[in-house]
Amino acid sequence: MKIYLYGIREDEKEYLRQWDAAHPDVEIDYTHEIFTEETAELAEGSDGVVMVQTQPYSRAALEKLHDFGISKISVRNVGLDGFDFQDLRDFDFSLTYVPVYSPNAIAEHTTSLILRLLRRVPEFDKKFANADFRWFPTIGEEIHGKTVGIIGTGHIGSVVARIMAAFGAKVIAYDIAPNPALENLGIYVDTLDELLEQSDIITIHTPLAKKDIHMIDADAFAKMKDGVIFINCARGGLVDTDALIKALDSGKIGGAALDVLESENDVFQKKFDKIEDVKDPQFQALINRDNVIITPHTAFYTTTAVHNMIFDSLNDNQRMLDGKAPKYPVDISVE
Repeated sequence: MKIYLYGIREDEKEYLRQWDAAHPDVEIDYTHEIFTEETAELAEGSDGVVMVQTQPYSRAALEKLHDFGISKISVRNVGLDGFDFQDLRDFDFSLTYVPVYSPNAIAEHTTSLILRLLRRVPEFDKKFANADFRWFPTIGEEIHGKTVGIIGTGHIGSVVARIMAAFGAKVIAYDIAPNPALENLGIYVDTLDELLEQSDIITIHTPLAKKDIHMIDADAFAKMKDGVIFINCARGGLVDTDALIKALDSGKIGGAALDVLESENDVFQKKFDKIEDVKDPQFQALINRDNVIITPHTAFYTTTAVHNMIFDSLNDNQRMLDGKAPKYPVDISVE
């Protein structure tokens, strides 16, 4: 049995070595390149593949895997928006993912972003850089007593809810499928509009389905309180970035923290000589604001999460190849 892995980073190699040592009956090989029509050739002779990337999985590349007799794909992340499920159905693929590699990692990062905005850390950083150590007028606010609205209460959103409650916030939530573990807390509102209208802080934790592209648009921003804090550690496509920029310009949004962007593939995981060299106009419209924090899709990025992404994806790929039910199957029968 042979499994081929795509897009392996340096920080993943130790966990890959550990899994390999524990499974001497499985041959593994890998490349640092992502999965494309060109790199699909590298998997020839393998039985299954494990991947992760932010760019789409092309039909032509998937067809090559099919032609090699490969039908088992595991992705070591939670996002599936890079796949066209019709392609997977056409080529008779089975797919697994890693939905819970570390909800705590993303929830904790979300919390840190909220705190940094409320305590105006970017402004203090700028003052320190100019040897200005005065307090006034850079006064902060507290989470305690604020209404925190959480959109999406799955593995990540539910952890955020409990953290915010522990800070003394009033937590409200909206989800098309409420989490039974949270329903006894009485935090759910009936509509997304209610959450938008009532929240002092809004954080979104939903996957990116086609129907949810630009879920947060100009109309949604208009319904929010003036000066609201907005956090996105989910998917860039959930937010209309141009509408967000206008809401920041008008003061409707008091602060925004973004771990994901619509156009992040043009910026994240790249090294530029200086900020001005980034050509993306939306990024440039956001990056120099005192009330905006951008992190390069690193909310998930902890040692715990990376370990689980490697181990869970490989374990499920092996299970499928052994004819066993995987732990985290993806239902590709529906979009």
